[in-house]
Amino acid sequence: MVPTVEWKDGAVRLLDQSRLPSQVDFVECRDSRAVAQSIRDLKVRGAPAIGVTAAMGVALGAQTLNVDDYQAFVKQVEEICDHLASSRPTAVNLFWAIARMKERLASLKGKTIAEIKHDLIRESQAILDEDIALCKAMGRHGATVIQSGQTILTHCNAGALATAGYGTALGVIRAAWEQGKQIRVIADETRPVLQGARLTVWELMQDKIPVTLITDNMAGSLMRQGKIQVCVVGADRIAANGDVANKIGTYSVAVLARAHGIPFYVAAPYSTIDLATKTGAEIPIEERNPLEVTCIHGSHPIAPTGVAVYNPAFDVTPADLITGIITERGIFKPGQLAGAFGPQRSANKSGIVS
Repeated sequence: MVPTVEWKDGAVRLLDQSRLPSQVDFVECRDSRAVAQSIRDLKVRGAPAIGVTAAMGVALGAQTLNVDDYQAFVKQVEEICDHLASSRPTAVNLFWAIARMKERLASLKGKTIAEIKHDLIRESQAILDEDIALCKAMGRHGATVIQSGQTILTHCNAGALATAGYGTALGVIRAAWEQGKQIRVIADETRPVLQGARLTVWELMQDKIPVTLITDNMAGSLMRQGKIQVCVVGADRIAANGDVANKIGTYSVAVLARAHGIPFYVAAPYSTIDLATKTGAEIPIEERNPLEVTCIHGSHPIAPTGVAVYNPAFDVTPADLITGIITERGIFKPGQLAGAFGPQRSANKSGIVS
């Protein structure tokens, strides 16, 4: 896959996902504000990818600072962190990555500013490398719930494009495909920004994994006809009780899956699990520009001018609709997360939580 995010020639280089699939372009961010704006504008999206990008944004911002005093340096880095944290509110990986960069900064007291700047780049790269390892571990665990001959429904994009590489939900699908299982994928379009149509379909076609695109309102009909055997989606934040915030429309898919007796799985790394948030009711839901709904790509109107629009980017799927949550440590019932990913969790060098 084309790298979603990388440190290249002193800049944060992002695959511009707002232009896919018609154009494969890149954005080179030379300062942290450009990184934050790219997150806001969905040039990079997907909770794990946003986290990696934010970490690199912190490291990039640190490189631009021209101070010799440690405390003054820390103060300015914290301002950079605050600005990056304001870019999007729902995906918890953003805040997790920023907190990890702050912890790393605090541990470097006593080193020269030049050494600290270098170490922050290394930490952001470690977060990227760990994310890929986590996704591959998730894929191995998740592939066990996929049987040869099945058709899998996925919503939005939770693939290599939404992570540092390989993917969460699509990582499960990739792993099953790599094991030789004969599977098919149904990707719903995911209105209003069409991440399923533009990104998931493109990504699966790159890997030659059989995929069929449907509109969002077709899923129930296909389930009733027996054409879908399992659902696998990603997540932007998982509360302590197992409630899951994901792209708007995920809740509808979960309700339909329950009505038709179809397993519904969520794939996400430990950085998406927010044990400080007790239930999904506490998760902040981002509301985005009405033009995303009234226009295609912001320039082709499909609704009357002036119509009232409600455009939440995410919804919350209650834990009782979720068959299992696929993580790098295995597959858990939603109610088991607090015990499995408690305060003592840590990531080792391979990125696998222990």
